[in-house]
Amino acid sequence: MSLIDLLTGNTGNQVAEQAENKFGISKNQVIALLAVATPLIISYLRNKSQDAKEAEALNSALDKDHNGSILNDASQIESRQAEGGSILGHIFGDQKSNVENQLSQNTGISIDKIGPILAMLAPVVMGYIGQQKQQSNVGAGGLGDLLGGILGNASSQAQAQQSNPLNDILGSVLGGGQSQSSGNPLNDILGSVLGGNGNQQQGGGGLGSILGNILGGK
Repeated sequence: MSLIDLLTGNTGNQVAEQAENKFGISKNQVIALLAVATPLIISYLRNKSQDAKEAEALNSALDKDHNGSILNDASQIESRQAEGGSILGHIFGDQKSNVENQLSQNTGISIDKIGPILAMLAPVVMGYIGQQKQQSNVGAGGLGDLLGGILGNASSQAQAQQSNPLNDILGSVLGGGQSQSSGNPLNDILGSVLGGNGNQQQGGGGLGSILGNILGGK
């Protein structure tokens, strides 16, 4: 299952429906948030995994707590929300509030709801990575390449599928600068996360330029 399949398929829809019911936000807005936030989370994890200690910690967490079962069990999405908040705190560190502010500004979702929705998403993303890790049979040393491959495959798929439903959702919700570049807002987002703006070298500290590019330079 590709990253785009995760977002457009049953799992992404379940996250969006639960968030819609709990927070009263339109499903399309939630899906747009997931489509922007998911590659951003993976990109931050990839940067962290360049450090051997961080890679070992991530590998251990995936083995212990994230076997992918959440992808087939929607009840875990809400029940693991508190855990998701802790995951996000570790991934984004002191940039967490900045990330949430940027995402709020660009999706129109109020700041008080961004964090809780991302906390519902985080265990899903970790479960997906854990599943991919098991299928690829990689250890700590291979996590950076695995995460980069997930993003690269998603970018290629977005480029190949101009009619992907996420494009319409992102175009309508995020609007503006996104759709003017390549005409494919999903591909623009994934392409920006993948690099070309030095985010690999900047690590987690490159938030401004990463989010600036991902979210249309706002």
